[in-house]
Amino acid sequence: MSASRPGILARGPWAAGQVEVRWLEESFRPPDDVARRADAAVEGLRERGSPAHDGMATRLAGWRAESDRLALELQPSRWALRLVEGAACESLTALCVVRSANGRWLAGRRAGWVSTWAGRWALGAGGAVDLGESPSLTLSRELQEEWRLEPERLSVEALVALPNGMTMVVGLATVADDAVPVPDAEHDEWAWWPSDVDEWPPEAGELLRMGRLLQASVTPTGQDTPVPPRPQ
Repeated sequence: MSASRPGILARGPWAAGQVEVRWLEESFRPPDDVARRADAAVEGLRERGSPAHDGMATRLAGWRAESDRLALELQPSRWALRLVEGAACESLTALCVVRSANGRWLAGRRAGWVSTWAGRWALGAGGAVDLGESPSLTLSRELQEEWRLEPERLSVEALVALPNGMTMVVGLATVADDAVPVPDAEHDEWAWWPSDVDEWPPEAGELLRMGRLLQASVTPTGQDTPVPPRPQ
């Protein structure tokens, strides 16, 4: 089944080992007008001093969801397509939502120089899926790179089609209550938000919807999964 727009495509949870990935050999070729808009977006990043590291990333070419597995068909694609609002060609991104064992939510404000969501608050850690990488591995990698945190439990909660033309794999990581996040340079502020989503601060804004979606999510016993090792 191919991706559609927008909304929740599939709802888990799935353990990391239940996410199956097949890679297509041929790279995705976007329409010419979308490629030109991607070029312009990269140039705009250069002009405002944000790193313009256009290269190859991942596109969701198809998917199939069952109760015991999520099958993804992935394809190499230009990273810059994710910058084309409304025509991102199913560029795949991953979001690792983070909760402490007592239920608090980790939120961080994105620095002003970053390419996406500059100056806005976001949950947990996120980023593009690297070539050859399973999205379940992307979740733990981004958590380590952005916050230097190791999850005690990790599940894949949903596959979501975003209004901007991207697709997102949403994961949920649980860390110890005494875990201390160490933010990377992409964040200029961070906080633990209350376990009750309705008590989140005003800056949460549109994040409230995702928080409410995940608030009642509990990975069933037996679906907790060891965190997959990161590639060396």
